Amino acid sequence: MSDPKREAHQPAATSPFELPDVSGLTVGVLGGTGEQGRGLAYRWAIAGQRVILGSRDSSRAAKVAEELGHGVTGTDNATCASQADVVVAAVPWAGHKDLLASLQSPLVGKIVVDCVNPLGFDKQGAFALTVPEGSAAQQAAALLPESTVVAAFHHLSAVLLLDPAVVGLDTDVLVLGDVRTATNAVQALASRLPGTRGIYGGRLRNAHQVEAMTANLISMNRRYKAHAGVRITDL
Repeated sequence: MSDPKREAHQPAATSPFELPDVSGLTVGVLGGTGEQGRGLAYRWAIAGQRVILGSRDSSRAAKVAEELGHGVTGTDNATCASQADVVVAAVPWAGHKDLLASLQSPLVGKIVVDCVNPLGFDKQGAFALTVPEGSAAQQAAALLPESTVVAAFHHLSAVLLLDPAVVGLDTDVLVLGDVRTATNAVQALASRLPGTRGIYGGRLRNAHQVEAMTANLISMNRRYKAHAGVRITDL
């Protein structure tokens, strides 16, 4: 895959709606045995994307990949990171920092998509945690200086992603980052999920409020017994 940092100085597409063809990219999903990781992997795989699941336990990853079918493969996190073109971090917040720090080498030159939501839970429900770097995505960028970090996929329901009866998700994915070619690629990957659009949402420094909004969605979904997502109007 070409280097997104080198391409950052090339002329941007004439229209913000023009996105690249990403059908030939291999997507690696760290935390691929969790519900969010499995859901994203499943949807990309049925859309024809090559997907690799990563896990601390390679045998567990292989088992889940076999259950998902559609050509998904499973392996350990380091192999997943090294073999994929784009790597999605769908890991629990508690393990986010240590995992990414351990994968710095195999993630060099890769687009790393952070979809982690730093949340806490108490009797009043979900709430956003304070992250010293500003957000999970900014923490990832600090840990991975030779990767291109993009924030995306924070508001997708794992329940809907994993339900084969759900044909389209009817939601948008906010994509944030500092390198246009990288955000374009991730927007295109988001748009390969049925019923979903990838929408540029700003620079990486604005990832905090996108991650934090997940707490609001959890509150809405509990109140209305739904799987609400986000739609951007007038686009």
